[in-house]
Amino acid sequence: MKLLVGLGNPGAKYAQNRHNIGFMAMDRIAADHGFSGWRSKFQGQTCDGRIGSERVTLLKPETFMNLSGQSVGEAMRYLKLSPEDIIVFHDELDLAPGKVRLKTGGGHAGHNGLRSIHGHIGPDYDRVRMGVGHPGHKDAVAGYVLRDFPKADAEWLDDELRGISDGIAELVGGDGGKFLNAIALRVAPARSSKSKPKSNAHTPSSAPEPDARSAMQKLVDKFR
Repeated sequence: MKLLVGLGNPGAKYAQNRHNIGFMAMDRIAADHGFSGWRSKFQGQTCDGRIGSERVTLLKPETFMNLSGQSVGEAMRYLKLSPEDIIVFHDELDLAPGKVRLKTGGGHAGHNGLRSIHGHIGPDYDRVRMGVGHPGHKDAVAGYVLRDFPKADAEWLDDELRGISDGIAELVGGDGGKFLNAIALRVAPARSSKSKPKSNAHTPSSAPEPDARSAMQKLVDKFR
């Protein structure tokens, strides 16, 4: 069994924030894979289903980001899981928007949601790091992650979430490479080999008119 955790803050005020990209991933997976309806449990919202042959519980902690570990720890103990059975989806300042990377163990890099989870279950869980970019200065970080994604980000964000859903069976099954490839196919699809080449500006738009001169006239003109 796997526990997939998306990090964010509860309530409509925060729903479209950069900090809530983990919640968005859980919603997309639940909708695409026929999970049960969301219900209150483990100090959060949970739903259950299957991905491939694996039983999976999705969790969106409602403790607010800085206390996420309370919810994750409670769910882990109740479900009798170990940290190795948990995959946490979270926003990542150190990755450009649209970039996704995987990580197991290690530090929390100052992310308050991860810091809280470390405190409750330790560092030995898997993470899906979902890039949101960096505002450029550490003093601007709090305001940046608590602002909504701009409209200009809507296309890549939707592609990324769909790619995560496309590849989630691979991730749950332990193949991180195929999972990341599924995202890449959505975010940066390969160009079609059947696409028409761009027209050359120096190519005439129409073929030259046929030469209507007689053979004799051509001969005369040649020696003029």
